[in-house]
Amino acid sequence: MSKGMMLIGEPMGLFIAQSEGRLEDIPGFSCAVAGAEFNVAVGMTRLELSSSYLTKLGRDPFGKQIVKAMERNGIGTNLVSWSEDHSTGFMMKSMVSSGDPDIFYFRKNSAASTLSAEDIARVDFSAYQWVHVTGILPALSQSTREATMFLLEKARENGLTVSFDPNLRPQLWASQQEMVRVLNEIAAKSDIVLPGDSEGLILTGSREPEAIAEFYLKRGAKTVVVKQGPKGAYAARAEERFFVPGFPVEKVVDTVGAGDGFAVGIISALTENLPLREAVRRGNAIGAIQVMSRGDNEGLPTREQLQHFMQAK
Repeated sequence: MSKGMMLIGEPMGLFIAQSEGRLEDIPGFSCAVAGAEFNVAVGMTRLELSSSYLTKLGRDPFGKQIVKAMERNGIGTNLVSWSEDHSTGFMMKSMVSSGDPDIFYFRKNSAASTLSAEDIARVDFSAYQWVHVTGILPALSQSTREATMFLLEKARENGLTVSFDPNLRPQLWASQQEMVRVLNEIAAKSDIVLPGDSEGLILTGSREPEAIAEFYLKRGAKTVVVKQGPKGAYAARAEERFFVPGFPVEKVVDTVGAGDGFAVGIISALTENLPLREAVRRGNAIGAIQVMSRGDNEGLPTREQLQHFMQAK
């Protein structure tokens, strides 16, 4: 039996506006589950690959809804713990016909923000081969920051591959300087770093994909793939550098979750021992599929849907 993938982060309840307009004016919302790492976990299971989610939830309707969504999507719940004193975070998202939606978070002092190094210490790392981290969890609290660093230490001790998506959330940090310092420290401890070019401008001082990649390679990352939106992505590691063009999209419906879809493509392909170039192509494909659907993870494709899309293009 092959070892699976571990994700760590904060899944949240999600209220999606059922009509366009300002969030305070919307009369009705539908409910779902959101979160960058949750999206990646869903994407992996849609491709028939094993994933488990390490998180902490409140014993409330949102927490119970999230576990049910995990079970429904085939995501392992064995790493979920519960808080008796803190609630599950949730968020609201507007509906838009163009541009990015407005998002408002209710996550301060959430259950997930109390994740600690002690929670990480209880994990059996021998059951996993890969761990995926984003820059969101270490932004939630000092406790989650320490948990993230301890996770990286334990992953390295146990020979796991670590992928890192900065997934910048400036509003969660005390300052941009602190955000840059912490996230670049995490990147230096990761095997695969997946920044966007706009994130690279903030984190490295350059928007040029070649410069962003070299910045992280020099600091210890083995592979860097820089997302350039619909244009495609640039990949670099010791022995090769190349650009892979994106897939054409007729109509962008929702850009939220596109980067998570890209991560699914990269990680899934590399766990199947496909060449890096093919992994980047798959990442571009899933990212393109994501922006053509409304919702953070509903558009993530099955293996059959992915193959059909890539062959059609």
